[in-house]
Amino acid sequence: MKHIFLNLKRFDIPVELGGVNRLSPVGEWGANIVHRSEGGLSGYDPRQVEFVDFFPEAHILGAAQARGEHSPIRLGCQGVFRADTSVRGNFGAFTTNRPAHAAAALGCEWTLIGHCEERNDKAGVLAEAGVSDTAAVNRILNAEIKAAQAAGLRVLYCVGETEAEQPCWQQVLGEALSIGLDDVDLSKIVIAYEPIWSIGPGKTPADRPYIEKIARFLKKGTGDVDVVYGGGLKADNAAMLASIPEVDGGLIALTRFSGEIGFYPEEYLEIIRLYMEEI
Repeated sequence: MKHIFLNLKRFDIPVELGGVNRLSPVGEWGANIVHRSEGGLSGYDPRQVEFVDFFPEAHILGAAQARGEHSPIRLGCQGVFRADTSVRGNFGAFTTNRPAHAAAALGCEWTLIGHCEERNDKAGVLAEAGVSDTAAVNRILNAEIKAAQAAGLRVLYCVGETEAEQPCWQQVLGEALSIGLDDVDLSKIVIAYEPIWSIGPGKTPADRPYIEKIARFLKKGTGDVDVVYGGGLKADNAAMLASIPEVDGGLIALTRFSGEIGFYPEEYLEIIRLYMEEI
């Protein structure tokens, strides 16, 4: 099974407020993306590939309502809290946090956990408390995964190494697996590899041999859990990534990296076409 994930980050924010949303008024944004993507995805065999879109929380409900009865798109949220409601237990006193049961009630089937931006945030909070132990971040993420799975959500779990961590990448990634995935249901996990050191303007993208090496390491460390490339599936690398047997798909964010940067549904569909025609 191949997996094409879409992380729409904060692409709901209009350009005039510093964002990159050029698609539609904010209130119609999630529905707009679903409507413009569904038809172009319906021709793919669901036994061969699945499509999951991680929406900003304000647009999950609109996207869920816009989906057709046989939509090829599965919805996800951009993370869940490490605790949740329970029958005859906590009724939901999680102000400002997003319990997994809330995401499920909105129509989500997936959640994104451990994205490098989330890891940076948690590490920063811990640093304010004087904690520099990277294992603490992975323990928190492990609690999030367990909460997500208890609510019936599948998880895209992100791991990766920074430039400073490259010399000890095996230790960094190994810890992310051993702690982050401790006692979870691996059949409901897909791993996204983020080469953090290579992501962003002016950075040198990870090459095929490096991606192959990491994907093999992650599969060996998890008993062959599916691994996708989380460093950005795009038109420029779709064919290369599709040709790597150990890579089971990719994570798309921006579709245009110059000019009016942002996400464009037609370019999203083109990236998928370029990837799938090489399978």
